[in-house]
Amino acid sequence: MSEPAPPAACPVDAAAIGQAHQLYCQLTGQTLRLAFDRERMWYELLRVGYSLPDLRTVITYLQREIRAQRRNVGALKLSNLLQPDRFEEDLQISRVRLRVTPPAQSAPVPPPALPAREQHQRRQRALQCLRQIKAALR
Repeated sequence: MSEPAPPAACPVDAAAIGQAHQLYCQLTGQTLRLAFDRERMWYELLRVGYSLPDLRTVITYLQREIRAQRRNVGALKLSNLLQPDRFEEDLQISRVRLRVTPPAQSAPVPPPALPAREQHQRRQRALQCLRQIKAALR
């Protein structure tokens, strides 16, 4: 299997960095100043080609994982999030399908209907079992 290609590199300006940082703060409920070191980390991540929708996807994925106690809240630390390798891995994991979607043409075939007499017998047997269970619980 071939690995997906990394996003295409694109030019990054101060406005793009500011938008990404603002989105991060908005989604995480934090107020972090945008100092030079953070600008540099944002620059490196955006320069590789990641976008604001990618950032939103990763943050919401991590928040969901943290709520489910599968990830530590430290995964949302800006210094952790902005490491390009980790960001790429989290983005790819957030897109993974854990269940195979069934083919559309293979609709389930309903079981053949039982004759009315046999249905009645099975219902009576089920009622009898329920009565026995109910009596045992008393």
